[in-house]
Amino acid sequence: MFVRTAGERDLAAIRALLVETWHATYDALYGAARVTEITDAWHSIASLKARLTKPNSEFLVADDGKRIGGVAFAEGIGGGEEVVLKQLYVLPALQGRGIGGMLLDEIIESFPEARAIRLEVEAQNARAIAFYEANGFVRSGDAGEHAGASGEPTLVYIRPLAG
Repeated sequence: MFVRTAGERDLAAIRALLVETWHATYDALYGAARVTEITDAWHSIASLKARLTKPNSEFLVADDGKRIGGVAFAEGIGGGEEVVLKQLYVLPALQGRGIGGMLLDEIIESFPEARAIRLEVEAQNARAIAFYEANGFVRSGDAGEHAGASGEPTLVYIRPLAG
């Protein structure tokens, strides 16, 4: 897999990856119908396309030349001193192979002025929490500003960066 900037031609594959990953992760927690509702709203082609031109952001894919295996999206805020990781997903069949780490590293490198990277994660997503903690993130004392799919506040994790 190599990491590159996402393009318009990737949007259908990115949507398919997000739908598959969300169902694999959340069907047991929220039910398939609720997950379909969420992915239709949050991961539509139109909403993904808007990210391609969003200022102060980076939209990446992990690609092996045959398929998109992972996706990440982040935005710089506060004059670029903080990065907010909005998405980092890897196809379930490819998880545990370093693809998420490659995407995370490239996101961080894309914001050289950043002093910290922050994310919100569903409290029930133990696998994602373990990944982020293994990659240097620590839980912040704050509840997330967004409700997760469960309607509960998400957990906030922060990783300081050498800035």
